Amino acid sequence: MKTIKTGIIGGAGYTAGELLRILINHPQMEIGFVHSKSNAGKFIYEVHDDLFGDTDLKFSETFNSNVDVVFLCVAHGEAKKMVSEFSASVKIIDLSQDHRIADEHSFVYGLPELNKEAIQKADYIANPGCFATAIQLALLPLAEANLLNGEVYASCTTGSTGAGQSLAETSHFSWRQNNLSVYKAFTHQHLAEINQSLAQVQNDYSGNLHILPQRGSFTRGILACITLKSDQSLEQLTALYEDKYKDEPFVFVSPKNIHLKQVVNTNKCLLYLEKNRDDLMIVSVIDNLLKGASGQAVQNMNLMFGLPETTGLKLKPSAF
Repeated sequence: MKTIKTGIIGGAGYTAGELLRILINHPQMEIGFVHSKSNAGKFIYEVHDDLFGDTDLKFSETFNSNVDVVFLCVAHGEAKKMVSEFSASVKIIDLSQDHRIADEHSFVYGLPELNKEAIQKADYIANPGCFATAIQLALLPLAEANLLNGEVYASCTTGSTGAGQSLAETSHFSWRQNNLSVYKAFTHQHLAEINQSLAQVQNDYSGNLHILPQRGSFTRGILACITLKSDQSLEQLTALYEDKYKDEPFVFVSPKNIHLKQVVNTNKCLLYLEKNRDDLMIVSVIDNLLKGASGQAVQNMNLMFGLPETTGLKLKPSAF
């Protein structure tokens, strides 16, 4: 069994912490280095204290190309600067938004349920955003059937970890607790990558998606409630979704309404459909740090190295 050597850059944040929790228990992984300028020399468990007893690795001040794959968990704008630091033999998975929009770069957009074959052949992966993952998985079956022809509204509530680890007014406990607010209405940065993917499968898609993001009073998870008009029956739509995801190990269509605790701490996405006359509602729930970030990054890594995509990702939900 081949051991895959990994490196992590930007090792102190939430997404890196989730990566470490997965990779430490991944049967074919060896962690080569975890880079953090601000924490160099510290034990990893001094920052990610739930890993006390699981690893004695320390954060490094430097990084190198003596690995098979590198995860970039750096701030937006920083990942583009890092790519040239590694030899061509090192595969790269970028968890920032720097390479998600196709232009002159060679990164493949890493949504496995959309681009699985391309991911399996890729050397560079742009990991999708968390809102983008939840919304795309809810809309891809409709786009593939050319059914996104009217206005689409997505009201999405995310946990505080979606804002990152740095403290800000709207992520402070005393502000966030028992509170709810809308932010970046209609202009969220994930809109561009969602529109790009939907247009990839529906040629006449006109970009008529409106996102209303909300800050929730909880730590992790995204619930996206999407509404649009549809003249298809609920039975037809359910069959469409079940056929699309029947071979996908992490996406499930539920016959009854769903909630966040079913997916928190897992790499799953659950979908639920409901109709009232010609109004269609699709509910999509994911863990923003796993299927919306680090879990999906490991799923992509598994595909890149020819492993079953569920390897290391059979995780238990919090449930209650």
